[in-house]
Formats: sequence, structure tokens, C-alpha cells
Amino acid sequence: MPISSGRTPAPFTLLAKPAGAACNLACTYCFYLGKDQLYPDSRLRMTDKVLKSYIKQLLASQQAGEVSVAWQGGEPSLMGLDFFQRSVELVNKYKRPGQRVAYSLQTNGTLLDDDWCAFFKQHDFLIGLSLDGPAEMHNTYRVDKGGQGSFGQVRRGWDLLQKHDVDTNILCAVHAMNASHPLEVYHFFRDTLQARFIQFIPIVERRMPGTRLQAVKGERSLAREQNTLPLREDHLVSNCSVKPRQYGSFLIEIFEDWVHHDVGTVFVQTFDSALASWSHFPASVCISQEVCGFSLVLEHNGDLYSCDHFVEAAHRLGNILETPLVELASLPRQHQFGLDKLDRLPADCRGCDVLFACHGECPRNRFINYSAAGATGDADQGLNYLCAAYQLFFHHVDRPMQIMANLLRRGQAPAEIMQMES
Repeated sequence: MPISSGRTPAPFTLLAKPAGAACNLACTYCFYLGKDQLYPDSRLRMTDKVLKSYIKQLLASQQAGEVSVAWQGGEPSLMGLDFFQRSVELVNKYKRPGQRVAYSLQTNGTLLDDDWCAFFKQHDFLIGLSLDGPAEMHNTYRVDKGGQGSFGQVRRGWDLLQKHDVDTNILCAVHAMNASHPLEVYHFFRDTLQARFIQFIPIVERRMPGTRLQAVKGERSLAREQNTLPLREDHLVSNCSVKPRQYGSFLIEIFEDWVHHDVGTVFVQTFDSALASWSHFPASVCISQEVCGFSLVLEHNGDLYSCDHFVEAAHRLGNILETPLVELASLPRQHQFGLDKLDRLPADCRGCDVLFACHGECPRNRFINYSAAGATGDADQGLNYLCAAYQLFFHHVDRPMQIMANLLRRGQAPAEIMQMES
């Protein structure tokens, strides 16, 4: 189970946001910028008191082995390098014998310099760099406060990270601008940047009527896109969101290039996760797991939330300065939050032949309201917006995934598929 209500500390990971929703960019599709409204009178900066409590409690809550200290935002580098140097000093002070600490930080890269990158290298940080492809695709939505594109600054950050040989993953949001150019995006990362670790993150920005963003898909057109019955009119997405079948095609085109040329040399998280599912291994990402609730979020002031995509009052578990972290993580309502992913699957998901690879994806995207034939009772809680994408992708990759899974079972490298498929 993801979260235990017993006396044994619950297994969980924690994503800390030291600057909260504060950011030096103003990316159009950012779902987190508005979270500053939760703290209207705050500077959105983690104090040394919270930092010390977080590090001490995190290390105490984890068993011997590897412990993840992960930073995200907003933009965490706004805290300044000194803050992260103090965090490492605290880790060294409080870690127990046998504990190994893995550091990671997600950044837009615009504030990095040689000092930052030397620090990352010294302490073996894994950096997730947000970059959406070539300049014109990246600059459409990833803009600064003045509306200017940030590609040049981010590319400079990438070059500095490579100069210092820092382990770096590309975090590419897939949206309305780049989703129709999958190979251009992939080849830019693979060939121009020489990136070897890539994550594709679909932008699904749900907007209700009357919000400031204009939704471009009406209920009838989106219903046709999803092959579902009509949506309620409040179930719309913003104009930067990727279309479901468009995202499926995006993944398929890149997969076909990858499976013929790049298996074992370029690692795409979606493909790795799919292979784990076909090989009956535990999924490495929460969206592909049967239940969730074990990836919690710590805000700058010590507030703990159920999940990165549920940082809202209803999912605030408490504050680690008032209640021990391990107790908050083990609350029965957090346990139920995790189980809801499985318990609230719609009827169509339960009978789906690729459920083992998808598990309904992230609950935040389950807002397609329909009444499927044969669906009964409360189990029908809403189909995932990206259902059509995953149906397309998983059915397309079934045969090569079976081949690679069989290679693994025989102790052979999945890369051998490239000789079979040539």
C-alpha cells in the first residue's frame, strides 16, 4: 500500500518547493503560478527553520538506503546558491549511517551560471531542465514577465550544465505548438543538444467558463476527439493544451524513430515506463501506477500536500513545524487519496486491454464526463482526457514492447530489437 496508517513509517517521496509558486518566467501553461494565492501575504521563500526541519524529518522518516532530496518550483534557483549549500550541509549533519542521498532539482535554467553548475556536479545533482524544443516552439509559451521568449537563456543554461558534466534530463512540455512536430522536437534534443534522457509531459489545462484563458475546444468537437458522448460545457481545455489523439500520434512518431535507432542510447521516460509495464516490473512514475498518494509536496512554509497537482486547501495535510512529517504522510485520508485512483476508475477503464500500462493515468486529468454503455454506479467517475492518446500509443507499441520484454526475460538487451526491426 502506498501509505500506511500503522506505526511503521509510510514509504513516500517528497518534492519541496522552497520558493513556492514564485518564478522569474510567466509560462502560459504553468499550472503552479496561481498557487501563490494560497499564501497572499507571504514572500514565498523557505526559512532556515523550515529547511532544517524538512531535512531532519525527511532523513529520519526514511530507512537506510537511498533518500531523495528533490527541489522544484516555481523556480527553486530564486532561493540563491547559498540556500542549497546550506541544505547539503544539513543533509551531511543529519543523515544516518547507511543512508545515501540523491539530489535533484527542476529548473528553467535561466539563472544558472558556472558556480551553480560546479555545485551541482560536486554533489551529484540530477537536473531536470524545462525546454520545449527548438526556439520558435519553446518561445511560444515559455516567456518571461515581459512576454519575451526564454529559449536563449535556457539554451545557455543547458550549455553550462554540459560544460560541467552535470546529469541532466530534458523536461519537454507537449502542447499545441510543438505537438504537430514530434520528429523535429526529438531530433533537436537528440542531435542538436545530444540529450540522452528526455521526458515528455502533456499539457492538459482544464479551464471552467469565465476564466481568463479562452478554451478552444467546444463540447461537441472535444467529444468527437475523445470518441465519447458529449461533455458538459464546463469541461474544456485551454488553447495551449495538447489534443488527445494528437498526443498519441506525437508519441508514436517518436517511438518509431527511437525503436529503430536509439534503444539503449536515448532514454524516453514514457517508453521506459511502458516497457516496465510489459515486463511486469513496478512502474517508475506515479501516473502509471495502480495507486498513488506516495509523492507528496512540501510548500515553502512547511505545509504538506497530497500531490503536486493537488496543492489546494482540501488536500493540505498539515504543517511539519506543527505535526511530524511521518504522521502527516500516514494520515488515513492520504491513504484514501492514493486508493481513490483505483477505486474511482470509470467502468470503461476497468475493461480496457491496456489498463495494465495506464491505470487510468493521473486523476487530475479524469474530467471527461460521460455515461458509457454498461457503466453503473459511482465507479464511473470520469474518463481521462488523454484516454484516446494512450489507446493509440499502447496498442501501436504492443508488438515491439513484447519483443523487448522477452529479450529482458532472456537476459538480453532490449536494444537487440533494432537488429530485428531493421
